[in-house]
Amino acid sequence: MFDIKKSEIQVGGKTITLETGRVARQADGAVLATMGETVVLCAVTAAKSVKEGQDFFPLTVHYQEKYSAAGRIPGGFFKRERGATEKETLTSRLIDRPIRPLFPEGFYNEILCIAQVLSYDGENEPDILAMIAASAALTISGVPFMGPIGAARVGYIDGQYILNPTNDQVKEGDLDLVVAATHDAVMMVESEAKELSEEVMLGAVVFAHDASKKIVEGIINLAEKAAKDPWELPVLDEGDLKKQVKDLIGKGIAAAYKITAKADRVAAIAAAKAPMKEAFADADPATRLKAAKLGKKVEAEIVRTAILKEGRRIDGRDTKTVRPIEAMVHFLPRTHGSALFTRGETQAICTTTLGTRDAEQMIDGLTGLTYENFMLHYNFPPYSVGEVGRFGAPGRREVGHGKLAWRALHPVLPTKEEFPYTIRVLSDITESNGSSSMATVCGGSLSMMDAGVPLKRPVSGIAMGLILEGTDFAVLSDILGDEDHLGDMDFKVAGTSEGITSLQMDIKIAGITEEIMKVALAQAKDGRAHILGEMAKALDHTRTELSAHAPRIETITIDKSKIREVIGTGGKVIREIVATTGAKVDIDDEGVIKVSSSDQSQIEAAIKWIKGLVEEAEVGKIYDGKVVNLVDFGAFVNFMGGKDGLVHVSEIKNERVEKVSDALSEGQEVKVKVLEIDPRGKVRLSMRVVDQETGAELEDTRPAREPRADRGPRRDGGGGDRDRGPRRDGERGPRREGGERGPRRDGERGPRRDRSDDNGPAPDFAPAFLKRDDD
Repeated sequence: MFDIKKSEIQVGGKTITLETGRVARQADGAVLATMGETVVLCAVTAAKSVKEGQDFFPLTVHYQEKYSAAGRIPGGFFKRERGATEKETLTSRLIDRPIRPLFPEGFYNEILCIAQVLSYDGENEPDILAMIAASAALTISGVPFMGPIGAARVGYIDGQYILNPTNDQVKEGDLDLVVAATHDAVMMVESEAKELSEEVMLGAVVFAHDASKKIVEGIINLAEKAAKDPWELPVLDEGDLKKQVKDLIGKGIAAAYKITAKADRVAAIAAAKAPMKEAFADADPATRLKAAKLGKKVEAEIVRTAILKEGRRIDGRDTKTVRPIEAMVHFLPRTHGSALFTRGETQAICTTTLGTRDAEQMIDGLTGLTYENFMLHYNFPPYSVGEVGRFGAPGRREVGHGKLAWRALHPVLPTKEEFPYTIRVLSDITESNGSSSMATVCGGSLSMMDAGVPLKRPVSGIAMGLILEGTDFAVLSDILGDEDHLGDMDFKVAGTSEGITSLQMDIKIAGITEEIMKVALAQAKDGRAHILGEMAKALDHTRTELSAHAPRIETITIDKSKIREVIGTGGKVIREIVATTGAKVDIDDEGVIKVSSSDQSQIEAAIKWIKGLVEEAEVGKIYDGKVVNLVDFGAFVNFMGGKDGLVHVSEIKNERVEKVSDALSEGQEVKVKVLEIDPRGKVRLSMRVVDQETGAELEDTRPAREPRADRGPRRDGGGGDRDRGPRRDGERGPRREGGERGPRRDGERGPRRDRSDDNGPAPDFAPAFLKRDDD
């Protein structure tokens, strides 16, 4: 029934199995990819015709994680997979970015690529497997795809590269890098690193490319068994049409691109294209569309030739110069930290907000619930590029750019123990003509330093471009928006003075070589250093004081056995602490307590209360207390937050106190000294030896009591240690008639008869406590 074809790939000590013919057979291409017990299904479908007037390539990639893959039921009210999570959005972009450049020019058929995680073993990450499955499905589908590509993740621990590391290995190491590549060249790089050198990063990319080559070979092996017939593409015949377009707009476009101001340049380009629109106004729609596409080609050729042949960029800079930078901090007075970062015509307002543990982001995924205490959100409103457009929830681009900036800043953050705050950085792009994600990195770094976040070092970022014609190439530092659109590469590098923290590369051609990457990394290093110097003019160190509007957090640790005393039955005690002091109190299973408030006195009150609940009272120490109950013989005083002790009436004052209520009242604040703690934990307190105003200990002037005289043994057997000897037959004699005794005279008993010698000495077999001393 099934015509199943398989291919097995050995890479990094693991086996990747690609299978087709069993599942999703009506799709143009469907591949089931397995590594360990992680399984991903990718299905590709392609439209057989192009919509009239369409002049772009509609490729859509969706990556979805099924909770059943990890044996989990989704959280929330609906209990089913709904909108894409951040991870799903980012993985969809990981798949899209390397395959999009590999479709031929002029191919506009809509393609839908859906990758679904069906099984997850917790060890082999499904994102890399989804990239491989998508590449394989496209390769066997018959659509004009100039792949395949391979993909690999690389970790770096103790100076060694690790291929496709586990989550634990990534956390332990210094690198998390993803590479997608064809057999001959790298197509995409995405990474986070802990201040690694350019040499280490380049070595990691090469290491991943070598592994990708094996995967490419395995996909080709599957295609040889199962690929469908390739589609036939119409041959593009530009003929004389391109020459006609160039004659109409060439000189005007060349002149327009010598204008440095973006708004003026855009207007000049539109004016230069007007003759072409007039010339083809009466042509059929297909010809007009073809002419417009050729106009863009002419535009790109003019810009690229000027850079390669003349070394002249659109705004007049050379290939290595960074645009003018202006940075300022404390831009917004009520935020916890803020910065305005402007580089040329790119500008970002970045703010930092500090919160407590309850502000952490809860993330539900295949691995279960996790909590994130660092968030970075990026917004790109239409006015930043002078356009009218959709304004609302962030799209894939905003999510991707925000995550890139997050990766750049995350490695320099302090640990939770060093800085127990939840941190949110918000970047609002107010102008854009160049890399706004790198402006977010710079502005975000400054805003966190302004907020008092103790970063290891400031971070800067720069976007590099590439113009490649045959063997000639030029790497451009700090690219403009037009240089991004008309160039061949967008290569973003962020890092500190010590090394790289993030690297991202996207290209529009069929890959770049190791030589080009090496030049780009070296040039980016110089650019980053220059930007760090400009940032330091605004703020070169983290502020030592937090904003007056930021919450303060203090941490104490208690014995785990005392946690229940702080929480109380049903949370009663901790709720009372919060309600009474006004501070927030968080406690974890290890006994770490974080107390937060914008009012330091509230923090101190809560900590004092908690310490009172968990600390033991010390004899001889003086405490503040509150009278909670008056009794005839003294007063009960609450001290240390959760302990009560008795102040006897004789310990209230040095002089005699006839009535306790004359000296004290309930709710009165007093100072007490611990005199004694008995074995049962009962505490005896004194007020009279403590100055009630200052809390200082006073000298006890009361004369010491005379010790009681030894009364000697009581007569007539009155309660001493006299031994009466064993009872006869273990019974008492019968009572007198009536079972009642006569009335006692004056309420007293008469003298008892001395029975000390009635029974003689205790026998030898008697227990020790019955024997007399003279036995």
